[in-house]
Amino acid sequence: MLRKIYFGFSFLMVFCLSSLAMAEELTARQVVEAFQDQLIDVMRQGKELGFKGRYDKLDAAVKKSHDLPKIARIVVGKQWEELTPEQQAKLEEVFSELSVSAYAHNFKEFSGESFSFVSEEETGRGGVVVHTNLKIPGEKDVKFDYMMKKKDDSWQIINIIADGVSDLALKRSDYTSVLNREGFDKLIAKINEKIESYAKQ
Repeated sequence: MLRKIYFGFSFLMVFCLSSLAMAEELTARQVVEAFQDQLIDVMRQGKELGFKGRYDKLDAAVKKSHDLPKIARIVVGKQWEELTPEQQAKLEEVFSELSVSAYAHNFKEFSGESFSFVSEEETGRGGVVVHTNLKIPGEKDVKFDYMMKKKDDSWQIINIIADGVSDLALKRSDYTSVLNREGFDKLIAKINEKIESYAKQ
């Protein structure tokens, strides 16, 4: 009798843990929508929070939904391999801060905006693109296309295309140019200058 009870209890525990794991694994669309919900929430409180408050609220959300280390590697391209481990770690650090700062700056006020899901499609290399619109009252919708890749057991954003303009392509062009002409230290200085400008505006 005790063996039956023990077996039943063990089966129940395994079933519950398996169900929990499945419940925690979000689809690419769910990752995007959860992040967008957090953006709208921060926008609603934008003025009261100020830049620092918006930054603090978005920090974990951005790092959870975006593969920031991978994006940092992509934007410097082949030059990543030429950086020392210390330089790579530094670039990832400041790039992460820049990414959160950009969101805290660009999504600072609320005037009835909302995101809407449009469609989702698979890419040729196991990725997914989630197409959405940002609806702005009295203005034309802004198209946001999120390029997603799976990292471990979760989907993460690796690029955002806003109205056809790739954020990754813009950063790659800018970053590699500075790195080639002026070197690593100047690139870090320029990124820090941008972070400071976001905080002041």
